[in-house]
Amino acid sequence: MLSRWFRRGLRWAIALLLLPVNVGVSRAAWEVGVASASAGPFWVPLLVGLGVWGVFYLQLPRPMWLYVLGHELTHAVSAWMCGARVQSFKVNSRGGEVRVSKSNAFIALSPYFVPIYSILWSVAMALVHWRWGAAWWVMPLYQAGLGFTYGFHVTMTAVILRIRQPDLVGEGFLFSGSLIWLGNALMLLIGMAWLAGRPGVPTALRWAALHSGEAYRWAWQAAERGLH
Repeated sequence: MLSRWFRRGLRWAIALLLLPVNVGVSRAAWEVGVASASAGPFWVPLLVGLGVWGVFYLQLPRPMWLYVLGHELTHAVSAWMCGARVQSFKVNSRGGEVRVSKSNAFIALSPYFVPIYSILWSVAMALVHWRWGAAWWVMPLYQAGLGFTYGFHVTMTAVILRIRQPDLVGEGFLFSGSLIWLGNALMLLIGMAWLAGRPGVPTALRWAALHSGEAYRWAWQAAERGLH
């Protein structure tokens, strides 16, 4: 009983400590998006792909089976990365289940911030690039597919989060929400910096660290003012 309450309190503490990091990474992601707007034409096919997915999402039945497959696959891959064994894997249109030999917050929450289909699309297009080289259509096709698959990830994750999720219940809603926001903001930050090449991933991460430090400093000063 004490151990359970200790874990719950620890998650709350971590979630609160991560809030300034969420602010800093989100601010850096916004700045990278602004800086990358003039970095080349990659935004055009990206937005076209995003728009195509938007039409699919609004006009066609939602592909829940496809989302559940990616969701459970992300659980499984995350478990393998953490040294766990996947004991069973079940998927259908109403839901899915992956049983693993051990779990942690990353394994439980990774499907909510890892865009698995965008990653698989990137791997597939890397093979296309290896086969056809720098053909004029390779990068626009990659960028459009990236917009389509990332739009799928964001919208379908938003849909599934409206349903009570055992993953979030087990980890706690504040802790889960903080990590999910941070994971998505980091993915967006790194993805935009890498695609645009401007300002570059190292610079983008440095911006995130600086803004996070500023957020911590502001929070500390606000706490000091509150105590006095």
